[in-house]
Amino acid sequence: MQISGHVAIISGGGSGLGAATARALADKGARVAIFDLNAEAAEAVAAEIGGAGFAVDVSDSAAVADAVAGAIAALGQAPRIAVNCAGIAPAAKVVGREGKLATEMFEKVIRVNLIGTYNVMSHAAGAMATLDPLDSGERGVVINTASIAYQDGQMGQSAYAASKGGVAAMALPAARDLAKLGIRVMTIAPGLFYTPMMEGLPDEVSETITRNIPFPARLGLPAEYALLATQIVENPYLNAETIRLDAAVRLPMR
Repeated sequence: MQISGHVAIISGGGSGLGAATARALADKGARVAIFDLNAEAAEAVAAEIGGAGFAVDVSDSAAVADAVAGAIAALGQAPRIAVNCAGIAPAAKVVGREGKLATEMFEKVIRVNLIGTYNVMSHAAGAMATLDPLDSGERGVVINTASIAYQDGQMGQSAYAASKGGVAAMALPAARDLAKLGIRVMTIAPGLFYTPMMEGLPDEVSETITRNIPFPARLGLPAEYALLATQIVENPYLNAETIRLDAAVRLPMR
């Protein structure tokens, strides 16, 4: 599917992987709606690329529905592209010090990362279904973001790994659900990327992390995630798969 002239929705588009993807799609001629919990960040990226910004809690289905309707009104057409980058990554052991449990945190991570992804995917796909198919038969494509932690989860990452494992597991059944509508569903599982989550780490911690990456021996760049996202949109035979984007890294236990 060609990108130019179509509408795209990016959740978590106010920073990091989402902002890079919004810029890449806009550079290729898409009209982009930015969804982000941080209203100022969403509006700043939208202003930069000539799109529309919306403050959205992706874990709230009604809020997502309103934002999708707002994006259609602002950009003049239902989306053909939706990329889910919104997520959180707090860490806690299953049983911590003095027997402390992390059940509330687990529920929050699942709600934002997994249910939030489902909310945006389902509302965006519902909007895509109203569009006429392109000559290829496609109506749209959804790209979700997992993480290599879904396979290599480290200590303290039970909640995050579970949420991202759920995202990866949705790819095939969601693609099967949406096939008759001409909507593809793909997942990217990024490795260690230079995002706001990483920027706050001390230099010595970043160096230790980078040392474990085989090649290229550096953190991934958000623009490299965005490049893969655009390639997925443009390649009509990619469907129902999770692609690791990780420079061959495998996470150690801690």
